[in-house]
Amino acid sequence: MKTEKKNTNTKNAKDNQKFDTTVFKNRSFIFTILLIITGIALTLSFISYLLTGVEDQSNINLLDDRTVEITNWLGKYGASVAHFFVYDGFGVGAFFFSKMLIFCGIYGFFGIAGQRIKRVIFWDLISMILLSVFLGFFWNYNPLLGGSIGYNINSYLADYTGTTGTILLLVFLGIVFALFRFKLSPTNIRDSLKQVPVNLPSIKNDPNFDSINTEEQTTNVTNVSETIVDAIEQPFVEVGKTIEPIGGKDNKENSVLFDQKSIKPTIEHSSSIELKTNSVKEMKDSSFETMILNSSTNDFVVEAVQDEDTYEENLAAQLVHDFGEFDPTLELSNYQFPSIELLKDYGSGGITIDQEELEENKNRIVDTLRNYKIDIAQIKATVGPTVTLYEIVPEAGIRISKIKNLEDDIALSLSALGIRIIAPIPGKGTIGIEVPNNKPTIVSMRSVIASPKFQTAEMELPVALGKTISNETFVVDLAKMPHLLMAGATGQGKSVGLNALLTSLLYKKHPAEVKFVLVDPKKVELTLFNKIERHYLAKLPDASDAIITDNTKVINTLNSLCIEMDNRYSLLKDAMVRNIKEYNEKFKQRKLNPENGHKFLPYIVLVVDEFADLIMTAGKEVETPIARLAQLARAIGIHLIIATQRPSVNVITGIIKANFPARVAFRVTSKIDSRTILDGGGADQLIGRGDLLYTQGNDMIRVQCAFVDTPEVEKLTEYIGSQKAYATAYLLPEYVGEEGSQGSLDIDISDRDSLFRDAAEIIVTAQQGSASLLQRKLKLGYNRAGRLIDQLEAAGIVGPFEGSKARSVLIPDLVALDQFFDNEEDNF
Repeated sequence: MKTEKKNTNTKNAKDNQKFDTTVFKNRSFIFTILLIITGIALTLSFISYLLTGVEDQSNINLLDDRTVEITNWLGKYGASVAHFFVYDGFGVGAFFFSKMLIFCGIYGFFGIAGQRIKRVIFWDLISMILLSVFLGFFWNYNPLLGGSIGYNINSYLADYTGTTGTILLLVFLGIVFALFRFKLSPTNIRDSLKQVPVNLPSIKNDPNFDSINTEEQTTNVTNVSETIVDAIEQPFVEVGKTIEPIGGKDNKENSVLFDQKSIKPTIEHSSSIELKTNSVKEMKDSSFETMILNSSTNDFVVEAVQDEDTYEENLAAQLVHDFGEFDPTLELSNYQFPSIELLKDYGSGGITIDQEELEENKNRIVDTLRNYKIDIAQIKATVGPTVTLYEIVPEAGIRISKIKNLEDDIALSLSALGIRIIAPIPGKGTIGIEVPNNKPTIVSMRSVIASPKFQTAEMELPVALGKTISNETFVVDLAKMPHLLMAGATGQGKSVGLNALLTSLLYKKHPAEVKFVLVDPKKVELTLFNKIERHYLAKLPDASDAIITDNTKVINTLNSLCIEMDNRYSLLKDAMVRNIKEYNEKFKQRKLNPENGHKFLPYIVLVVDEFADLIMTAGKEVETPIARLAQLARAIGIHLIIATQRPSVNVITGIIKANFPARVAFRVTSKIDSRTILDGGGADQLIGRGDLLYTQGNDMIRVQCAFVDTPEVEKLTEYIGSQKAYATAYLLPEYVGEEGSQGSLDIDISDRDSLFRDAAEIIVTAQQGSASLLQRKLKLGYNRAGRLIDQLEAAGIVGPFEGSKARSVLIPDLVALDQFFDNEEDNF
């Protein structure tokens, strides 16, 4: 009964979903039809208003009076709307508005991308304004041409630039509009002008041909031209072959030479025309760079020169002109970036300033320093989300080190945790004392993402970490780092920091532009991103899950990234560029042929949580590919983000650490750990809960990390995962590890141990593949027993190594084992 009820509920849910989809499609269809009909109605009302608008102007405002007659084709409402758009609006340019509605409806009906609709709206509005302003010159002749808006703008410009200046300005704007609207370029214009035919000047005044009358000259030129055309139309012409002139060998016709500099025709008598080209097809395709007349032999010689480099560039420019630049987002052109409403709002995002707290802390700092005979000339407070910075200027003659040594005394007087003294503040002539606020403010991910600094950031991989002490959004470029090392004690915000980094990239980059390789040994921190596997994640071809939680599979993934790195460097070498940005730019401009293996390369971000756990389980097998990637992968767009609790020497080696100039340190427990992470102190004086220090090899910046909770990440990934995705995740190159070749061990029967058959019988009888079993039964040492187990695995009697478990036995009984050996002897 319960099963039947459950099936009924499932069926109802599917029916409701299908009904919602049908209703949405019907609404879209009705809306597109309404746009088309509205556009046609406006067009008809505009045309009628231009023809009969003068008669209807006096009755426009009498819409309520049904006795008033209107001559507009669409009646009173048509006349009123047309009067608004044509007379009070843009004049003849208002037709662009109706055209815009019709085209938007047609594009929506056929499901054309929204980006194209936006372009239509943009260019139609620009065209409407420019045409209206230009026709504003003819207001006195006919006010309906430019409309009131066009006339007012025209008059405004004329008052400040004069009529001539207004005309010049409109001409300039028209040229700019034509260049961008029709994708013209100076090169295309020059090429078009070069293709204009040049009229041949008269040759009757040539002193060399006084004896030839005009009629005969014209006939000869025509015949010679026909001769050249007939010669070019031949399929192939061998080198040195002579083409007979029209009329036979005895007729001597005139040949035409175009001088390269003056393009002036010269006519001479010749008995033959010699074409020195490999084929006429090549002569047709290539431009005629040089045409030389040999006066001694009276031959017409054509030399064709083809510049391959220029040809390729022109071909790329022609492809861009015909099809536009390559768009990597075209496959997911309808992809919608997540809305900021998916993130939780923790308040206004502003900072509440407690004047009493500031005054009290200031007095305590001044009194404490005065107790040690340190006078202050000036003090200033900068309030941040969680920390307030007090900048002090000591009196002349005070040693900075004396103030630095009073760190614990100031913390005691303020009764505060996490006092940090910056002596001096880089770039300023002051000493900074950072004091935690009694009531810290939560920095929400929503406020950081919505900030103009992040929204307008022109970076390859923009990352919003949080807000600084001055309450400014802190945005950095991951591509410039180029790798990031995150460290901090347990529970201080490393995993939240990783989620903030990934969220920033999801809000800024299209799925075609960036891919993630996620390694999560804890199995619970990054699993939420499984929903966007076919959008943003990358994995091995044979991997079931894109997020790697098994440490043994990390080795293959890292080595696969090394192969991807080498392949990308080969592509960059063939394209003759230095980094991925130049390569992708060249590929977008269609200068790289996909048939030669070239493709658009997305950025790849490798995120490793708890790197120390990988080193403990895999060791050198992980260290080597990580070191290679850290040293070489920057230029080809592979960037590493590694998080660990304490990057000591045995976890992060010197080679790896040297290639991680960007460091993020959350709170740690000791000064030694702080020096290990930052090569300096300060991380041990943080207050936790996302309080961090960021350095990129120079100054340290204190940042309050943006807080993004698990429900927010879940909503974000569900929104992205519900959209159309690629067929599979981004596939990394296949990597076959050492275990792939172990099956070929000891295949040769002649090399087997003398006790091989006895060992096989013991293993099959006990149904347990264990080296210790062979040691006990056959009284062997461990090395020989292990060797026998390897030989049994190679023969296919026992399965592969499974950790602490005993190996599985693949042969069920002794009868099957005897049959196995008989077959083996027959084959051998």
